[in-house]
Amino acid sequence: MKVLLISAAALGAAILVCAQAPAPSADSLLRAMRDEVNRSAKVTVSGLAAPYFIEYLVDEEDTFSVSASLGGVVSRRRDQFRSPNIAVRVGDYQFDNTNFAGGFGGGRGGGGLPVENSYPVLRRYFWLETDAAYKAAVETLSRKRAALRNMTQNDQINDFAHAAPVHYLGDFQRLAIDEDAWTSRVRSLSAVFTQFPSIMFSVIDMEATAGGFYIVNTEGTEVREPENVTFLRARATAQASDGMNIADGVTFHSLDAGRMPPDAEMIRGITAMAQNIVALAAAPKGEDYNGPVIFEGQASAQILAEVLGRNLAPVRRPLGGGGRGGGGVTASELEGRIGARVLPESFDVVDDPTQKEWHGRPLFGSYDVDREGVVPKPLRLIEKGVLKGFLLTREPMKGFEGSNGRARLPSGPGNSGAAISNLFVSASDAVPAADLKKKLIELIQARSKPYGILVRKLDFPSVGGGAPAGAQPNGGRPVSAPIQLYKVFPDGREEMVRGLRFRNFNVRSLKDILAAGDDSQVFDFMNSQRGFSAETCVVAPSILIDDLELYAPEEEQPKLPIVPPPEITR
Repeated sequence: MKVLLISAAALGAAILVCAQAPAPSADSLLRAMRDEVNRSAKVTVSGLAAPYFIEYLVDEEDTFSVSASLGGVVSRRRDQFRSPNIAVRVGDYQFDNTNFAGGFGGGRGGGGLPVENSYPVLRRYFWLETDAAYKAAVETLSRKRAALRNMTQNDQINDFAHAAPVHYLGDFQRLAIDEDAWTSRVRSLSAVFTQFPSIMFSVIDMEATAGGFYIVNTEGTEVREPENVTFLRARATAQASDGMNIADGVTFHSLDAGRMPPDAEMIRGITAMAQNIVALAAAPKGEDYNGPVIFEGQASAQILAEVLGRNLAPVRRPLGGGGRGGGGVTASELEGRIGARVLPESFDVVDDPTQKEWHGRPLFGSYDVDREGVVPKPLRLIEKGVLKGFLLTREPMKGFEGSNGRARLPSGPGNSGAAISNLFVSASDAVPAADLKKKLIELIQARSKPYGILVRKLDFPSVGGGAPAGAQPNGGRPVSAPIQLYKVFPDGREEMVRGLRFRNFNVRSLKDILAAGDDSQVFDFMNSQRGFSAETCVVAPSILIDDLELYAPEEEQPKLPIVPPPEITR
């Protein structure tokens, strides 16, 4: 197919005919976005369809970061940037250039947007990027129409959903941080690992960011949503005697750099993590197991975030994207199960980004407007174990047309992906948390098993920052490997083991939850996808699952170092 070549000058001339005087605004970026969106919406190019929807989204961040290892600073930097995304849709809400695997989607993003508020320069940037996105949208729509001539569509689903215009202009904060003081703190915290000579690698990363995002679109939405986050993450690795790599990490989060935990608390957490690595390296390798498993405290919130939370966001297969979940994304395991029981009848699940705190603790996943300019409301997803709804964006799904304000991450070209915010999991028939272990022992005795399994921590999110470790051998969605895992014997004794992975663990396994504790663990994490992250929180009780399978993979292990490590002196 011939590529359409529409010059920037030609499109610019067409737009300039419709130019209007800029509205007064103290925010030059917002004014430039508003003026250029309004101008571009009126463009007409002979022989080409006019855009029916244009949206500018700009992420703005002022970031300070510092890394240290073993008491020495590795890196330190201060960055300020604006990351734009220009979306142009051609056609109409029913059928446009998006949701097609064989095109460009009509979305543009990248660097080059000035961080200084020069109104004329910002206008020129948006003009040129809109021109490029428009050309891509026109070509993609043509490709999509051509592809449909050779395809049969079983379900006719609209490509985009209407949304009421939103006007929300929050105040961005400047990043006020004592860089020297934080550098000294990170350096000092990294020195904790000098007390553990068997740990081969360790690093502490601290990052504080102030800023947020802007949205302006042709429907009349104007948003300036502040986003501030600070985290300090410690990671470390060691090797067991058989060469197996052992890794663990701990992260401290806050929405305000001034409210990060005190050093004493972080030292305790880092020290405990280092002690766990040393203990894991000395622990025996686990054997294959199937039977009851307790997920206690943090591990319960982690497994529910990963196995349940990620499946609450349905994925639409783009036209021409191949098989189920095409287009490089994995389909939800809950697809088509609205009205079905997915958890025990005593369980309720609510996602609520409007709740700012829980028992006096700030909630990490709160926000006022999502990344498509939709205001969220509390959403009851599971009631008495029955699936009632999904996390939705403005990309229609089968059976669901509109958004419920959960667009938090990027998805396919021209679209956003849904993700949880503050996910609350509760059970009406909770038992004292200590009784879960008693019930586990009763089960293994009744089944004549030598031991049960207790998990206190998973590698979620991955210590290495990548995909979950331990992808399941059946090819299903990966489930993160357990880091703190113990055999529980009939006399109550616990023995740490290492090297086990889950097999055939999916969302259907959660129907086999036998009991939930009366405790509640708050777990904060950065939900990352395609280079973007969304602050997320899960509040959940400990759980006992009736029957899970773990296995010890046979993997070639790296050799141990030949030369002993040098002594660390400070």
